[in-house]
This record gives sequence, C-alpha cells and structure tokens, in this order.
Amino acid sequence: MLNYGQIEPPEGAFSAVSAGYLHACGLRVSGEVACWGRGSFGRTDAPEGVFTQVSSGTTYSCAVREGGATVCWGMNNYGQSEAPSGVFTQASAGAWHSCGLRDNGTVECWGDDEYDQSNASPGRYLAISAGMRHSCALSATSTSCWGRRDEQPLEAIAQPASGGVRDVSSGGEGGTTPGMSMPTPTPTPTPTTTFTALSAGGAHTCALRSTGSLDCWGYDNDRQVRDTPSTGAFTAISAGSRHTCALSSGGAISCWGQNNNGRSTAPTTGMFTAVTTGITFSCGLRSSGTVACWGTNIYFTSPASGAFTAISASHNGNHACGLRSGGAVACWGSDSQGRASPPSGSAFTAISAGSNFTCGLTSAGAISCWGRDNHNQRSDAPSSGTFTAISAGSSFACALSSAGAISCWGRDNNRQVTDAPSSGTFTAVSAGDTHACAIKSDGTIACWGNSGQDRAPATRSP
Repeated sequence: MLNYGQIEPPEGAFSAVSAGYLHACGLRVSGEVACWGRGSFGRTDAPEGVFTQVSSGTTYSCAVREGGATVCWGMNNYGQSEAPSGVFTQASAGAWHSCGLRDNGTVECWGDDEYDQSNASPGRYLAISAGMRHSCALSATSTSCWGRRDEQPLEAIAQPASGGVRDVSSGGEGGTTPGMSMPTPTPTPTPTTTFTALSAGGAHTCALRSTGSLDCWGYDNDRQVRDTPSTGAFTAISAGSRHTCALSSGGAISCWGQNNNGRSTAPTTGMFTAVTTGITFSCGLRSSGTVACWGTNIYFTSPASGAFTAISASHNGNHACGLRSGGAVACWGSDSQGRASPPSGSAFTAISAGSNFTCGLTSAGAISCWGRDNHNQRSDAPSSGTFTAISAGSSFACALSSAGAISCWGRDNNRQVTDAPSSGTFTAVSAGDTHACAIKSDGTIACWGNSGQDRAPATRSP
C-alpha cells in the first residue's frame, strides 16, 4: 500500500469517484459506495446501501442515498458530518463544512461557519459545491458564492464568472488541516462569458466555458490560476486545494498547480470519462469503469517509452513496471537490489510491483519474482502450479491459482501470510502493506493480516 493506500483503489467498476484529503470514495455501478486510503476518523467506513452520489472532503465524506436522504461519516469536529434530514439531490463535502441541494432547489449547509461558508444564499439552484472556506451554487441563469471575506473582497476566491452556467463540480479538495494559515488572496479578474461547469477549490475557483476552454481565478500561490491551459477543448473540471485537473474532449487529463509528489502529473495514456482532485493526489475514471490515481508517494522517474497494456506502481513509490502487448516487462525508477530489472527471455501476462521487489505471471501461469529478498518475498514464491493473478504488497505477495485458491509468502509480521485462506474459491486477490483481501466466488470479500486494516465489508460485490 502506498503510504495511506489512496493510490490503489478497490477492484470493480465505478460510475463516479471523488477524491478527498488522504482518501477517496467511489460510487459502484451497483450504487454502493466504496472508500479507500487513510482510514482515521472513519473516513473510509462508508455505510451500506444504495446511493446516487458521493463527495469526499478532508477527513469525512457525504453521500446521497436512493430516496434523497444524505448521510456523512468520518470526522465531525465542526458538525460537518451531521447532515440534516430531508430529501436532497446532491451533497458536497468541503474542508470543514458541507452543503446539500434539496429537492426543491434550495441549499442548506452545515458545519464550520467561521467565514459564512455555511450561510447559503437564498434562492433556487441546480447544483452546489463546497470548497475550503467558501461555497458556490448554480441557478438556471447565474452563479452565487459565499464564504471567506478578508481585507480583500470575496471576488478574489469566490466571485463567479458572469454568464449562464448549467452544472457545478464538487472539487472534493477538502481544504487544509485545522489551524493552517491561508494568506489573503490577491484579486484576479473574473471571466465574462458563458460557462457549463464550475468547481470551487481551496482558495481558487475554476470554470469551463461553453466553448470548452477554461478559466480559473482566485489565490495563485502555486500557479493554479496562471497555468490554466489556454488552448484545447475540455468537458469537465475539478479544482483541488492547490492544483486542478481537467478532462479534454478526447478523454485525456491535464493537471496544473502544485505538483508535490506528482499530484498534477496525470496519466498520458488511456481514455477517461471523469476526473477528481484531492489535496495530495488525483483520480480519474477510465472509460472501462476502473479508477486510476496518481500523486502522494509517486517518486519514480518517467516511465519507459512505448505502449503498455498494464502498469503497476510500487507500494513505496520508488519504482514502477509496465507490461507490453508482446509480454515483455519494462521497469523504471529505483533499481536497488534489482527490483526494476525483470528477467529476460520470458513473456508475462501480469505484473505487480511491491515495495522493494516485483512479481509477474509468465505466459505459462508460473510465478517469477525479482528484487529484494530480505523476507523471502522472492525466494519463497511458489515454484509449481498454475496461477491467474498476482499481487505484490509491502514485503509479501499473494497469488490466485487456476483453481481459485490463495497462496501468500514473504513477510508475516501481521499474519498476512499465515492467515491467508486455506480453503474456498476466489476470483481476485490484492496484497496491501500488512494485510490482504480477496473476492470470493459468491462476490463477498475476505481479508486477513493487520487487524486495523483487514476489516472486510459485510457484503460487497466485486
């Protein structure tokens, strides 16, 4: 698992994704919510049920149930997780406050209100977005924003662009940690044309023009305003705390602003249908319905050139490997103890990069591992049998046999190897830092290892 685990989402198909601070939540095609990343304060403990929308904030998340009830979970130091009763069509989790759009078009906000960010403007609206210390809502003909006012006018961060707007994107940026000092933003000119989408970030706002071009305004401490792409056509926008990402009409993702740990370095291959930004990372929804994330702890260098059919980033972010269409493997980043030096002469069908080693499945279904072997994560790999899936964790790995059985080997400090299921039929397996999970043939999930990380959902289809 990469630090807090937020880079590797759960398997399965999703219809929407929202990135928070050190966690993210996705809406499965079945309507269930799955969250991953840092689990402190219960921010990843999504409730059961069928939902229509989900939004991740700093240390909490909110979602709208089928039927319109809003529920939030996670940290509640300002009451941001105490959603009011009633019927909602949308909820937006910000830094320390939340806003919801009721079925009659009115907006209600709850949580921190130090800057009037929870004092919603009256009126009828179509969409809502809660930022860090301000909020914005869209009506059929205009935009209204409220929130932080310092010596500088609100226009610096929350004054909307003029012109008609018909959609709003919840940035999910979550803001900053409590007590963080935010300098007074410098006012910047606001654009004056028609827009189709709006996203409130930490202390800046971005909008999508009807022509497909972009405009951002507000605080520009990390060039999240001035580096906005000036060319190209885009279909979606998501503003994070200090960086922003947008989806082009061709399905590519562009990000700009703060790029610590690569949070603004979006994948350059593949088709995406949605994008969402957090504080330290970003996530995109691929056309296949799977999720790709990038950012925190991605320290490896640029990938090898050429086309790949699969890619795997290591748990500590020091190296990554890609699988080419012909079965060859190319790795890049740190090559300490040979972790990025795959064996030659073998064709692979799957690849998985662990924290200091790498494993792959050959075309014959055999397991091959290379790199560090301090916990026998390489030498104890099964030498016989046929396997269909492989997952390398921190210093251990697990594989799925052609018969659906689980095998694990390597470091066992939290019984992530010893407690692997000895019976049952499984369809997928994933190794984390000190725990692992697998999907049973009936679609439920079994987990083992670290007791703080191995709690499987009661019933969750893949």
